[in-house]
Amino acid sequence: MPQVTANQQELHYQLLGEGGEGDTPCVFAHGLLVDNLSSWYFGAAPVVATKRRALCYDLRGHGLSAHAPEGYDVATCAADLVALLDALELEVVDLAGQSYGALIALRVALEHPERVRRLILCEAPLPPSRLEEMAGVLRADPAELLAMLPDSLREAFTSGKRRAVKAAQRLERLLTQTTLVSDLQAEGDHSDEVLASVQQPTLLLYGEASSCRGVGDRLEQAIPDARLVTLDGGHYLAAERAAEVGRHIQEFLDG
Repeated sequence: MPQVTANQQELHYQLLGEGGEGDTPCVFAHGLLVDNLSSWYFGAAPVVATKRRALCYDLRGHGLSAHAPEGYDVATCAADLVALLDALELEVVDLAGQSYGALIALRVALEHPERVRRLILCEAPLPPSRLEEMAGVLRADPAELLAMLPDSLREAFTSGKRRAVKAAQRLERLLTQTTLVSDLQAEGDHSDEVLASVQQPTLLLYGEASSCRGVGDRLEQAIPDARLVTLDGGHYLAAERAAEVGRHIQEFLDG
């Protein structure tokens, strides 16, 4: 269980693939609460790892990373990611993020453009508080949140198995014993002027049935070198359409 101290936070990570000399590793950031690195690790990341190193990590308070009572705003989570890259001596990377992880990746690309070669935003919600799937989060209602998940993800919290019980307990703790909900409520939008300053080639992946599908159109217009790809699915594309997501990311990184 590899862990590293980054931004005074113990973060769990997993590295796949060996890559070649001079390759640019791809780093994957997951979404909030019901997610952890496994959605990438058992999904798109292995596809990408056939040609380059792929780094998946658990956000603070998620998965096997240490519990954190605060710091779930995008700025702090982005600082965590940059500190993780520093600790692992990764100077330049490609960044892929799902949902809130996409906002973290976007923030790093904006604040540290020299560290990011290419950017993949999968279901980035702007602003996150408007996302329909976040309604249960903002009301701190685990049942409402789980009801909106795809069947495969919901089972991970409700099957009654030991791992599911632990996942449900972690979800409850994040909702009731941390600043996550208030941090999410306070998270703002990016203006089109800010989005126009994104320097990296950017791949946008959105589900046709997602409540934030329209954000993809906006980002494609605002980010200078952006390409939008829509897939059959909802907000949890990294899990629902893992093979397709992996293929599109691989082709984008090879381009």
